[in-house]
Amino acid sequence: MQKIGFIALFSVLSGLIPYAEANQQDDVWLDTMHKSISESVMDSAQWFDDFFANQNVTEDQQAKGEVRLRLGWEPRSRELDEFEARLRVRVKLPKLKNRVDLILSDSDENIDDKVRAGRQEDINRQDDLTIALRYKIKPDSGLSHRIGFGRRFQYFAKSRYRDKHDITDKLEMRYDASVYYYNRDKFGTDAGLGFDYEQSSSTLLRFENRFYYRDKTDDWLWQHSWQALHQLDEKSAIVFGYFIEGLSRPNYRLEEYLLSVKLRRNTLREWLYYDIEPFILWRRDEGFSASYGIALRLEGFFGER
Repeated sequence: MQKIGFIALFSVLSGLIPYAEANQQDDVWLDTMHKSISESVMDSAQWFDDFFANQNVTEDQQAKGEVRLRLGWEPRSRELDEFEARLRVRVKLPKLKNRVDLILSDSDENIDDKVRAGRQEDINRQDDLTIALRYKIKPDSGLSHRIGFGRRFQYFAKSRYRDKHDITDKLEMRYDASVYYYNRDKFGTDAGLGFDYEQSSSTLLRFENRFYYRDKTDDWLWQHSWQALHQLDEKSAIVFGYFIEGLSRPNYRLEEYLLSVKLRRNTLREWLYYDIEPFILWRRDEGFSASYGIALRLEGFFGER
């Protein structure tokens, strides 16, 4: 998959995109591929939902599934072979009154989109395949519970609450907290607090804070980030970011920080995106010597929300 992902990224990002945008009528294979994958996702969702037969389910309440697939290559000085393949599948189950979702993912939902090299190794280890059932008392509730398998096939249970609050018409506060148990990693918890400020109709300023407590190592991992998101036009946006991470042991100290500028663009079809993100990374284990790199990503969405 890594080789295929690299070829696709190289082709798209080296000049085929502008040509294809001007000749979308020649790209029938894209529509065929997207339709085929989306139909497979929907059929699988319906097959799974049929286990929970309910005579009260109507046609407009049929099961729906969505897939997010991202392929990335993030070369940098001292590390040229940093590849990434991310997958997230979500299936809504109306025959359980839309209170239960099936989630298949290779990443924790709290992990940000920062380049992989700029995340602590303990966070990267959470990028193992997870399959879980998520339950909500009410479909629109901020409280959810999930059980399943993840992190190197450990069984786990997790409860999470998240919500948001409008402080002013331009400033929004977002917060969440969760507690979980893995059979080998034991107990853990994480919490996040973020603020979004709408500076203008095309610019958003974002400040994020997140803390992870790990019972297995009895320490805290913390992350802070500042971002400025600016919409260039209907299909593209640019994101300026500054990220820092650290640990609480042996003392509360900085472990790494990252500067990046990301261009994100919707291309060819409404379900296909690409990112180009130059970055500079400083890590403690590299003596805080600057490492220069660029992240290239291709991302597609399939199915129906």
